[in-house]
This record gives sequence, C-alpha cells and structure tokens, in this order.
Amino acid sequence: MIVSKEDRLILVTNDDGLYAAGLRTLFETMEEFGKVVVISTMESRSGMSQALTVKTPLRVKLLEENDKHRIYVCNGTPTDSIKLAVNQLLERKPDFVISGINHGSNASVSILYSGTMAAVLEGCLYGVCSVGFSLNSYSPTADFSACIDPIRKIIKNLINEALPEGVCLNVNIPSVSKDQLRGIKICRQSKGNWQEEFEKRKDPMGKTYYWLTEYFNNKEPDATDTDEWALANNYVSVVPITVDMTAHGYVDRLKQRFK
Repeated sequence: MIVSKEDRLILVTNDDGLYAAGLRTLFETMEEFGKVVVISTMESRSGMSQALTVKTPLRVKLLEENDKHRIYVCNGTPTDSIKLAVNQLLERKPDFVISGINHGSNASVSILYSGTMAAVLEGCLYGVCSVGFSLNSYSPTADFSACIDPIRKIIKNLINEALPEGVCLNVNIPSVSKDQLRGIKICRQSKGNWQEEFEKRKDPMGKTYYWLTEYFNNKEPDATDTDEWALANNYVSVVPITVDMTAHGYVDRLKQRFK
C-alpha cells in the first residue's frame, strides 16, 4: 500500500553534522515527499561506522518544528540517532530512513567505515526502507544541487515499490554538473581497499604522534559493473546492500571442511 504524502514520515540524518550543506539539501528535497524529522549532531561524526555511545548519557534537543519538519540535535553517533528517533522521538516507525548527503564518496569498502551508511543499515535493521546518498567531493565548496534530481527519481521509485526486507541502498553521485550526469547505474560494490599511510610527527613537547593519510586502491579498475567505474564515468551508482553478512556461497564448502 502506498502511503500518502500527508501521512508519510521520513527520518533524515547524516554524519557530517547538523549544519552540513548536504543535510540541508537532502531534507529540503525530502519535504517534497512527506513530513520530515531530522536528527543529527552539532559536529561531524564521519568514520564512526556502526559505533554506539555506551559510556556517556545521550542527550537530545528539539531545535525547530513547523508543519514541514522537526529538527533535533543529539550528542551521539549516526547509529545512536536512528535508535533514539525510532524508539523515543517518533510517534510511529518511519516510512523511510534517508541519510546524507555525505561530503565524500561512500563507494566500495568505504561503506564499512561510514557513519552515513551505518545509519542506513540501522534503519534497515528496523525494517524501514533506507537509503544513503553521498557526493563524490571533499571540496569545502562542494555543490550539492546536481544531487537533487537523482534523489527525487530514486525516492519516487521506492514510494511505488519498497525495498525487500533486509535490503537497503548505497547511492553515490559524481561531483559534476547536472548536465554532465549520464544517468543512474545499478551496480555492485567495487573490490578495493584503503591503503593507509601514517605521517610521523613530533608535538611541541617532543613526543611522537601519527597523522593518518590514505588513498583508495581499486583492485579492478577495468571492471565496468562497479560503483567506482560508474562514478568515474559520471553515472550515479546505486548498490543494493544487505545487513546479512553471511558468505552464503561458502557455507556448504565450509561444512564439508568441518565434517
């Protein structure tokens, strides 16, 4: 059954903080589709993955409320935000959990570190249709306007037919103008890893510390069915992901090994 716009409840969050430009673009776009509840943090929680706050109290404050949206700020992680909203702040389970727009790509294995996508996976665990949006730009002046049309198209599609239980979407958008976008490509997660490098430094007291730098190592640069290829060729990449981390293709083989 398709829920009407007037009755549709959309929970929006991110990991870049309440005043991130991507969050503003996202929740204003979501207002076209229903009543929006935003929950975020005052500062960035990037790279938090599925972390929970367990050693300090969680605090939430309602900052703004009108006929289109409610905005909350909390001191937790993106995963905390979803848990708090679903269990304490919302009058019912939301119809959508939408996270982003992240300032930087969450393609390939970046999903494992992403606070943006952790919120999506948390929504999926609650049985809510959940999507994460990321822009492939780290520029402080990044333009999120080209994200709006792809976001609208994807949400309209999901309103007509929700995702199956246990499945959510990781959507990455190339940092190009609207006219340069070539469309939406359904693809798989690219194989690769972040190659860490640590810059060794000395603080004013002469003590050693390390600053993490890294670059992405794409292990299949010639594959044309991956999210990394899609982004490099100006396509919006859409990867269906699941909370089930079982390596199903290896279960029977492992059973044979342990007979």
